[in-house]
Amino acid sequence: MSEVRATRFGPSALATPANALSMVRVLAAPAFGILLARTGPDSWLLWVLWTMLAFSDRLDGALARRHGTTRSGAFLDPLADKLLVLAALAALAELGRFAWWPIAVIAARELTMSAFRTYAGRRGVSIPARPLAKVKTFVQDLAVGAAVWPLTAGVTDLARSVLWLAVAFTLVTGLEYVVDGRRVLRRAGVGPEAVADRHAA
Repeated sequence: MSEVRATRFGPSALATPANALSMVRVLAAPAFGILLARTGPDSWLLWVLWTMLAFSDRLDGALARRHGTTRSGAFLDPLADKLLVLAALAALAELGRFAWWPIAVIAARELTMSAFRTYAGRRGVSIPARPLAKVKTFVQDLAVGAAVWPLTAGVTDLARSVLWLAVAFTLVTGLEYVVDGRRVLRRAGVGPEAVADRHAA
């Protein structure tokens, strides 16, 4: 019996299984945030849903590796991660479980990095994320999980401590990404220094 081989997609493909899952995750972000804000934390249902949404990133990556990575997927996958985390954190802040300003720091970092990634992508440059970026996302997910898991939801200091750890990882990985990005852009000849050299030439 012959082995069924997975369909491979080129870098410019849009309609891929990984992208479909990413779009489901993007659409699920506001839905989960609204559900959390309306029902409140300390819910087994919310914890199960959040666990599934958080670990769907692994399935997304597995599908991308199986069927071929794409430029659109490189944008949609991290976007889904960011929207899920920010929607959940905003709902928890609205409920008074978290303060708004650490969430604002995380949101500002994510928006800045998305803009920087778009800037680089339009110039044909891909900036790989370091392994610490995955740790950052995991700790952010863990902060939300600790706030909604019934066994820890009542220990507010625990979730808040994990959130502050997530803020630290967020800032460190943001700085790493900017440093790496400037180096990659400079090597590609599209960084600010290269632009200045062209104008001077």
